[in-house]
Amino acid sequence: MADQVSVTEHISASPDDVYALVSDLPRMGEWSPENTGGKWIGGATAAAVGARFKGTNKNESKAWATTCKVVEATPGSAFAFDVVVGPIKVARWSYRIAPSGDGCDVTETWEDQRSGIAKKLGGVASGVHDRRTHNEASMRTTLANLKAAAERA
Repeated sequence: MADQVSVTEHISASPDDVYALVSDLPRMGEWSPENTGGKWIGGATAAAVGARFKGTNKNESKAWATTCKVVEATPGSAFAFDVVVGPIKVARWSYRIAPSGDGCDVTETWEDQRSGIAKKLGGVASGVHDRRTHNEASMRTTLANLKAAAERA
């Protein structure tokens, strides 16, 4: 079974508004401590199953880009994408949004899809050798920042 981490945050905003934020690639850098944003490629202009985008990331002095393919895009409910570097599978990221109380619960999940050698190369390229612990902390920050932005709107 792949290594997986999930973090959930309650956000006092509508599921549709939260979905609009998590699927707005250039803005992801506003909430994520590692992802600096994304740009649609291959003619894509918005989240749709099969759409591709280039994601950019930075960790201290290390910077890298990935190619991503949307595997789920259900407004107000779910946004998920697979990440690759060249032919190498890296991860699946997903955001599940469920109505709850005065807003919604948002669950961000990272599923590691790297092979053993890709994990070692990824640690060198990103400067992060314990990706599970790093991502869990980053996801908590991302969701807290997303919450603040959504609740300000």
